[in-house]
Amino acid sequence: MARNLHEMIVYSDNFEIISSPAFYDCIVHLICNGGTGSFTYNDRLFRMSGNNIAVISRPQMVSSITADESFRCEYIAAPDKFLHNLLPANNYAIQGCISLFENPIIKVSDIDASRFRTDLDNIRKRIYNTDHRFYQELMGSLLQTMVYDLFDFHAKTNDNILTTDRVGYITTQFFALIEGGRPKTQREVSHYAEQLNVTPKYLSDTIKRVTGTSVSTHINNAATTITLEYLKNSELSISQIADEMNFSSLSYFSRFCVKHIGMSPAKFRTAGAKN
Repeated sequence: MARNLHEMIVYSDNFEIISSPAFYDCIVHLICNGGTGSFTYNDRLFRMSGNNIAVISRPQMVSSITADESFRCEYIAAPDKFLHNLLPANNYAIQGCISLFENPIIKVSDIDASRFRTDLDNIRKRIYNTDHRFYQELMGSLLQTMVYDLFDFHAKTNDNILTTDRVGYITTQFFALIEGGRPKTQREVSHYAEQLNVTPKYLSDTIKRVTGTSVSTHINNAATTITLEYLKNSELSISQIADEMNFSSLSYFSRFCVKHIGMSPAKFRTAGAKN
């Protein structure tokens, strides 16, 4: 049974449960408000203290959570897919996520820490405001503000967030293809490997190692964003969108939407019309 959005967005101050299976499809956005704590992530140990923010995109990779008696934190866990659909596949979003997978800790000033706490508090106050007729859009707006603030904090101390070696080059070029809109018509890993003159296995292994997410997931996430924009344009029929995006059949396009959006294209448009 599908869960409602308010059941998937969680506000908590319990540091010990950030690796809970309930968060495996979520991204955790946490700030330390005092004391010191630590956790292992992506096989590396990270420590947190006051005004440190952690952005954990793969909670299932967190282990060895410890904290002293004075440690205090608060965080929002929100569905990865919902957050992804809020943001354009811009260069900083992609490269910033890669960098945060390598090191999820952002050290911020008192002013930025206060701004982030305000973002969390605004979300906390509205999570259960489910009688709002535009609840999904409301929560999307609040979460989007939080994420763009995080981009700002991260960009201040990360001018060059990818290495210049072969791995960095392949990663950068792969995401350049993604950002250029290639997933609109090309959704096979082999296509991207051919464009980069590497084998599909090398590309898959490299992107998985650098980002923690598969090549196919990145491609399909970008294709989903494009699909949503098309579906919001009522001037195009569903069959026209399927043709424009190079799906082999209307039924294949419908299956793609059900898998990645959570509903058929016709149902998505019906739901949009009701709003």
